[in-house]
Amino acid sequence: MLKKHWKLPKNVTECLYRLEQHGFTAYIVGGCVRDLLLGVVPHDWDICTSALPAQIKKIFSDCKTLDIGEKHGTITVIFEKKTYEITTYRIDGSYTDHRKPDTVMYTDNLEEDLRRRDFTINAMAFHPQKGILDYFRGQEDLQLRCIRCVGNPQTRFSEDALRIIRGLRFAAYYSFHLEQQTASAAIQLRKLLQKISTERIDAEFQKMLQTSTPSALVTVLREYFPIWTIIFPEWNSMKWCTQNHPRHLYSVWEHTLHALEQTPNDPIIRWVILFHDSGKPMTKSTDSNGIDHFIGHAAVSETIARQVLIRLHADKKRIHDVCTLIRLQEKPLPVTRKSMKRLMMQEDVTTILRLFDIHQADCAGQNPMTTVTYRKDIQLARECLQQLLQEKACLHLKDLQISGKDLLAIGIPEGPIIGKTLQYLLEIIVDETIPNTREALITAAQDYYQNEIRQHIIKK
Repeated sequence: MLKKHWKLPKNVTECLYRLEQHGFTAYIVGGCVRDLLLGVVPHDWDICTSALPAQIKKIFSDCKTLDIGEKHGTITVIFEKKTYEITTYRIDGSYTDHRKPDTVMYTDNLEEDLRRRDFTINAMAFHPQKGILDYFRGQEDLQLRCIRCVGNPQTRFSEDALRIIRGLRFAAYYSFHLEQQTASAAIQLRKLLQKISTERIDAEFQKMLQTSTPSALVTVLREYFPIWTIIFPEWNSMKWCTQNHPRHLYSVWEHTLHALEQTPNDPIIRWVILFHDSGKPMTKSTDSNGIDHFIGHAAVSETIARQVLIRLHADKKRIHDVCTLIRLQEKPLPVTRKSMKRLMMQEDVTTILRLFDIHQADCAGQNPMTTVTYRKDIQLARECLQQLLQEKACLHLKDLQISGKDLLAIGIPEGPIIGKTLQYLLEIIVDETIPNTREALITAAQDYYQNEIRQHIIKK
């Protein structure tokens, strides 16, 4: 439990001190208090005060301030190169857009300000001398590992529908559960999420994917499936798509969840797992023996994943990384030196290591009686990669023990033939036809060039 004398960072204490020196009250509030109680170092420090926005700017006139949030009482202060959001105690007006209050009314009552917040665990304030102010049993709910709305959950979610996703994000991230009335209201009001910008939803979902406890993530996805299909309607068909095949025990959706539970804390890998089989419902066929097949599902899954990420306005790198891995995951594992080298020529090591983790998770979601070879191949591929990395294997033109200048020196003329020769040398090195030594490469280059001349004469 947080103690009264817990030492805050110097800059935070200075912000509180400045405000109090000018006759105002000030506290740290919200997520930073929650994190301190959980023993987590806060990433952001939010301060609440009885000072009005204009007064905050005057008090911090020696600092750069941003007034982007001034309409809602927030002034961002850049103090010693760090940003602090300082907000006036306020009471929110109506929320006609289900996201931001139309108007705010300032108050000098901290309790009224905390009353407007989303969840009890985020509605606490702390002061180094005064201790914790907890009007809504936030500390009790932390001990119960419970996400409970402040006041009426129907009202809280109707005001700002993004709170539905925030609540689920906290549940997954901290391995908490939603209080019964809060959970019921979240499901009942789920369609309000259609009024929220996809960028906001994506930001919350990205944070949720970063939980260190994937089982908690799976629980939230499974128990609140009706909410998630508002954002990802593609999951509906996955839930009802059975897989009558020796390799599988579950529907496509349950397989996805079982695989997700075995993923490392990497959002890219988790995005891939969530959509790597999304194309199966569209490609399902059943043979005369009653066995299901999903020919071409990887290409369809890649298309679906791309469409989803574009819809969420994801950045280009995330889209590229996720789609590349979905495409690679369907190809045979590179268990030989040659096949591994080919993959390493095309993809960086981070992508390849992610690919192995994806295969590992995918395998864990299948029938263990039929995946013995699959598991062995994953291990072989990992060992092969490590061996080639230790050897610093030649995989690119820059790794060759010969250059274009060396080719010119042995009589190969300047022009396209230089590049063609170097590419040929790289190919036979990767195939381990010859060693990557200067002598062997010069001999191979001379032979290749002579053969090119002969071919040219024959064509004439």
